[in-house]
Amino acid sequence: MSFRRFMELALYHTEHGYYASGRARIGRRGDFFTNVSVGPLFGRLLARQIAGMWSALGEPRDFSIIEQGAHGGELAADVLGGLHAIAPECLAAVSYRIAEPFAKLAARQQEQLRAMASRLEWSRGLDEIRVAAGVHISNELPDAFPVHVVRWTGGEWCERVITAQDGRLVFVDAPIASDELREACARIPGPLPEGYTTEVNLAAAAWIREVAATMQRGFVLAVDYGFRRHEYYAPDRIAGTLSAYSSHRRESDPLARPGEIDLTAHVEFDSLIEAGTAAGLQPASFTDQHHFMVALGLEHFADGANAAERRAFQTLMHPQLMGTVFKAVAFSKGIASGEPLLGFRFANAGAEG
Repeated sequence: MSFRRFMELALYHTEHGYYASGRARIGRRGDFFTNVSVGPLFGRLLARQIAGMWSALGEPRDFSIIEQGAHGGELAADVLGGLHAIAPECLAAVSYRIAEPFAKLAARQQEQLRAMASRLEWSRGLDEIRVAAGVHISNELPDAFPVHVVRWTGGEWCERVITAQDGRLVFVDAPIASDELREACARIPGPLPEGYTTEVNLAAAAWIREVAATMQRGFVLAVDYGFRRHEYYAPDRIAGTLSAYSSHRRESDPLARPGEIDLTAHVEFDSLIEAGTAAGLQPASFTDQHHFMVALGLEHFADGANAAERRAFQTLMHPQLMGTVFKAVAFSKGIASGEPLLGFRFANAGAEG
């Protein structure tokens, strides 16, 4: 089978998938950290950006926050708590809609968010969500979309597929059968060395089209780790970005222990931006997380901060921690160009990541 299908099953099989089964562990005692697991500060800072987006939309009385990849519901709690503290008038207009296809995760979110239940709704997918005005948010979502793995032979691209040999799963080369994948490979810049292996995330383009269809007017805000195209496909990145993690350690074989370990690939943001533009979204801003957090933090910390928030902020924005590998990208829909979004005031400085 293709690696894309393998990764889909390993992560999202209802019973055995790493995410869908609820087996994924996040945080100090888990398999990996996220912005959210650092503490509530990330969500509180996003609340400032969301309040600014609400203002840019003309402060509508009905304003939807749509989240995907909500995992245990912590980000929703942090965002709603942040709005309660800094923008109660925005919170009064909010309906928070979580798109969650997996019952175990939805139950976990509902338990986490019981105190805020009156403001929340759950849907199994984006096709069930249509709003007049809102913002779609995601934290570390496209990096978990199933990807194709491809290899440059020196004369053409081939696809790395999965087969069984001597009782174990291994990669082998196969011709590229999909026109969509072949066209995506043709956009990979060269020249590249023979044997160069990388990933193509076709699912991200399909996803951003779905997101664009959810709202008449609004914004899309995605935070994830990744690179612009020229850096993602740099000639010296000969093994791509595909990684497997367990207990905060990188596993040597992504095909071992399917369903028990996390699989991920960095996001190639130029393809995502191009797909969003083709879907009717207007690219609003792009920057690295360092500049995004600093821009939001200036206002947040104007009146001081406690020690826990200072430590969390350093982790989120520090260039040697999460600050440069993570990026923030924003799109708008149905909105005339105006002032730069709050978190992207320093976007030019971090645009190349």
